Amino acid sequence: METKQNIRKQIFRLRSQITEAQVHSDSLTILNSLAETNEYKNARRVFTYVDFNHEVETHDLILRCMADDKEVAVPRVRGKDMDFYRLTDFHQLEPGYFGIPEPARGEIVTWEDALMIMPGVAFDPDCHRVGYGQGFYDRYLSRHRSHPAVALAFSFQIVEAAPWENTDILPDMVITENTIYRR
Repeated sequence: METKQNIRKQIFRLRSQITEAQVHSDSLTILNSLAETNEYKNARRVFTYVDFNHEVETHDLILRCMADDKEVAVPRVRGKDMDFYRLTDFHQLEPGYFGIPEPARGEIVTWEDALMIMPGVAFDPDCHRVGYGQGFYDRYLSRHRSHPAVALAFSFQIVEAAPWENTDILPDMVITENTIYRR
């Protein structure tokens, strides 16, 4: 099995090679698949990441949530942890941790029933996740266990087997432009 470090290098290289148009097109396909899931339909509140550097785009997801009368919150890094801030306007966002857009102001929320949309570098068909290596989502979800969790990824981010540890928190499903993987 490949190491997390090698998988990250491989996926980052592939991410750098896809065009903005392909990122946008595949992101819309993924968003439409997400919107058809019961997890999304039943959610009144959604925690989502703000995309950065050729991740699956979340701007349209946030807009769709708002149009569907769902409350939305996005993360802000605080030391080794993160808090979720209610997002009411994209003007709340400023470059934060590693240049990733984060809310500069707003209300911190702890909605325990929110659907968690999580990023990741790579996943396998059993929903094991290789994150970015800082453990923010694993730490958050280990303290907040009731969130249904969905990961969004491009199909090239699916690897045969992702190394994992007992402290890793797995998403309930991973949605790509081609397939939905469920645990």
